[in-house]
Amino acid sequence: MRVGRAEFERLVSRALEDLPEKFRDRLENIAIVVEEAPPQEIIRQIGANGPLGILGLYQGVPLKHRGVRYGNVLPDRIVIYQKPIEVRVRNRGELLTEVRRTVMHEIGHFFGLSESELREIEGDA
Repeated sequence: MRVGRAEFERLVSRALEDLPEKFRDRLENIAIVVEEAPPQEIIRQIGANGPLGILGLYQGVPLKHRGVRYGNVLPDRIVIYQKPIEVRVRNRGELLTEVRRTVMHEIGHFFGLSESELREIEGDA
């Protein structure tokens, strides 16, 4: 299911707004952006089979690893990749669910959770 970039960005914003306040209030020094698909460099770094296998990416220093000397740094970044999400869904409801799941997954990395911890939480272990 394909939607325009502005609509997709609204879905990402909605997913952020739906986060529990105790998590939302701790999101600091982070930029959340939408891109069409991951670049080849990221695909190689992650070791993915192709661009459709990466739905989102967290880049930065997880909150639990930030010490007292953390500061004066560029914002961490969460990228949500539109096309890989869209090809996995058939309708708007599924799109909203997948965007929400991807945003929460990447925010989990921001808080310091590993892939295996997130899979366990998400029930995919």
